[in-house]
Amino acid sequence: MKVNDQFWKDKKVLVTGANGFMGSHLTESLLERSAKTSVLIRATSEVAGYHLKNISHLENKLTMIPADISSTDSINLIQKNNPDIIFHLAAVAYVNFSFDHPREVMNVNLGGTLNVLEASRNLDLECVVITSSSEVYGTAQTPSIDENHPLNPTSPYAASKAAADRLAYSYWETYQIPITIIRPFNTYGPRHTYDVIPKFIRLVLEGNPPTIYGSGEQSRDFTYVSDMVHAFLIMGSDKRAIGNVVNFGTGEDIKIKELVYKIIKIAGVDLEPIYLSERKAEVDRLCCNNEKAKRLFGWEPQVSIDEGLRKNIHWCKQHWFTENTVTKAKLSAPNQ
Repeated sequence: MKVNDQFWKDKKVLVTGANGFMGSHLTESLLERSAKTSVLIRATSEVAGYHLKNISHLENKLTMIPADISSTDSINLIQKNNPDIIFHLAAVAYVNFSFDHPREVMNVNLGGTLNVLEASRNLDLECVVITSSSEVYGTAQTPSIDENHPLNPTSPYAASKAAADRLAYSYWETYQIPITIIRPFNTYGPRHTYDVIPKFIRLVLEGNPPTIYGSGEQSRDFTYVSDMVHAFLIMGSDKRAIGNVVNFGTGEDIKIKELVYKIIKIAGVDLEPIYLSERKAEVDRLCCNNEKAKRLFGWEPQVSIDEGLRKNIHWCKQHWFTENTVTKAKLSAPNQ
């Protein structure tokens, strides 16, 4: 299904979490479609003065709203902005961080979602897209995971997303707010700085052996960012999404150790991975059943894992390293 670009022209859209990986790509895409876009961002040491770190060149085309999503102050700010559509992506999304900071993660991910929902109660909205996660499912109990799979979150992060997911659904049922809930499966691509793929790419391009936690037999369904942006735009514009939870992923999983060797081969570096002890709360397998997305919207991923990795590695070489750095990594990589 092709996105209806005309739908977004002059539409008032608010994006929370626009400083993040996924949020920045979505914001960029909305501006390309001439949406009147506002972004709610939080200042950090990296974002002094409330500047956007990933798409700073687009700041003059955006309405910037400085706020802490976990603070109730954000409710009034969202209401004053008075958007037609809200994309709520703001979250603490690094699983490992949640092991030592569960309260902070819960305050942002659940509390922030509650604030967005409370603001929505007093707005005349077309849609509120709530970003959930494939992590809410835990390890797959079936060959692929559909939307009816039990929610068995295995980390504080996953639990915070499951709680926010169900809270959002309750607001649809109780207050008839036009909620849609998107459950993305492991998105990757340019600008992503944490998680397994960017971690592996950085290590490999530096000439260092990538580290695998556990056996490497655990598998994930990785979706390239352009395909996921398409999914978000559908969830924000198609009336059939209202009141629905929808998975978006490729429908194919890959073992982590196989992923490592793909990255090594594409990067052209001679390395062997190092295996470390298993990570806490590890999920063995995540593979998306995307039949609902296909049936409702005709959505299908367009970028294969090999093509996506090539695009991602090319971007990383351009933005993280000089040509000499990558060449040096190739020459210094040990033969194992």
